[in-house]
Amino acid sequence: MEEREILSEWIERTVFEPNLTTRDREDSSVELFFRRIPENDDRVLRVVVSTNIAPWSIVSVYFDRRMRRVL
Repeated sequence: MEEREILSEWIERTVFEPNLTTRDREDSSVELFFRRIPENDDRVLRVVVSTNIAPWSIVSVYFDRRMRRVL
């Protein structure tokens, strides 16, 4: 997260208050959470979470350029 300059509060906000959620096409146990981050030029943060286990496990986090046109 530090390398990509992604704040943990952005990740939490994306998971708990997403603009969009979808299931992964290849793995139904993985959910994708998307949210615009106004503090970072309105870029769209994608948080990939394995939701079939408790507690949920974050698989990856990155800014998704393709979703910028969608949200």
